[in-house]
Amino acid sequence: MHQPRPDLAPDGSLSRAEMESLQREIASVATFEDDLSFDPAVLSNPLEAAASGDEQPVVVGVDQSFLTNEDGEQDRALSAVVATRGGEVIERVHAVTDLEIPYIPGLLSFREGRPILAALEELSVEPDLFLFDGSGRIHFRQAGIATHIGVVRNVPSVGVAKSLLCGTPRENTDDLLEGTTIGIEANSRVDAPDGTLLGYAVQTRQYDSPNRYINPLYVSPGHRVGPETAADIALALSSSYKLPEPVRLADKYADEAKGEIDT
Repeated sequence: MHQPRPDLAPDGSLSRAEMESLQREIASVATFEDDLSFDPAVLSNPLEAAASGDEQPVVVGVDQSFLTNEDGEQDRALSAVVATRGGEVIERVHAVTDLEIPYIPGLLSFREGRPILAALEELSVEPDLFLFDGSGRIHFRQAGIATHIGVVRNVPSVGVAKSLLCGTPRENTDDLLEGTTIGIEANSRVDAPDGTLLGYAVQTRQYDSPNRYINPLYVSPGHRVGPETAADIALALSSSYKLPEPVRLADKYADEAKGEIDT
């Protein structure tokens, strides 16, 4: 049985070498295969699933906003968490914590992980799935923020990134049709054999115009989810917007909560 791993929680006081070593340990214990407590197919049509008596999972979107001090420097993170079930919001919580380190590519979880864990502690519902605005296995050491927090909490998780951190698409990702997925393989920048499937470029939305196009999202398994299922989940939970709805709602809530603090 999988167990939570609080001992692997991100620690901003570690050296860079220690952080990278911890990420490799996290990747070694992460599960990049389906190990879910529900059938992901129920996410595609919640009304049909409800009518048939299938229980809807609690899907939690996680996003961050940042607060600045009098000098205009980012010194605190506001972590926003929105829990949904069957497409409906059932709980929203947030936490504000000090930032321990600056932004360093590839070490995002050590900057944002503790704030996120603090926000998750405020949840009264038990999550069945996390969706993060950030990477999972598409990461230099196969341990982006979705993997890191997914392992620490032992909850299935998916990373949804707006840009490609590393890896190589198997095909051109320009001007893709809505619903298209393109595999992302490991390359020399990733601690994995070349060609390892890390995740997918996922085209959740597209303009109906020959003159402009929407870039895909880069979706990867964080923990206890396989790459194909991660892509399917991103598509199933996207509607009128590019971002899957739980992540979009968390992003919106982060701005809302930040505005209340600023005022």
